[in-house]
Amino acid sequence: MSMEDVAREAGVGKATVFRRFGDRAGLTQALIVDYMGAFQDAFLFGPPPLGPGAAAADRLEAFLVELVRVHLAHLDLAVAHDVTPGAASAPVYATLLLHAAILLREVAPDADERVLAGYLISAVAPGVLLRMREQFDARPGDLEDAARRLVRGLR
Repeated sequence: MSMEDVAREAGVGKATVFRRFGDRAGLTQALIVDYMGAFQDAFLFGPPPLGPGAAAADRLEAFLVELVRVHLAHLDLAVAHDVTPGAASAPVYATLLLHAAILLREVAPDADERVLAGYLISAVAPGVLLRMREQFDARPGDLEDAARRLVRGLR
């Protein structure tokens, strides 16, 4: 979709879109912040096991599975943002890493939670999910199950 298409769909002029978002990367980031913000609210304030009130291991599993679902629901947009050269990550991605690290500190206190959180988040990155779908014909349930197994240690 071009910026002109976006402007037409929004009922505004193309210049308005450019003034508001700067460029395609800015627009993409704003859209990602919107849907990832809803996910952030769910893991920070929602019901367990994703939200507070469940054991850290259960929350971490629910978090990674839901992250897979969120990425899959917005895969085209998420992949477009992932491959935008020089694009800064949406601030909410830093929150994802921090949240995973906090949970990992409880689940695996002897591990470097920052590095392990980076591995977990990277394992379900939009580009990885796209490759799993295209190369291995992985269905959403397959990807969710793989995320569960990753957290559980392949059991």
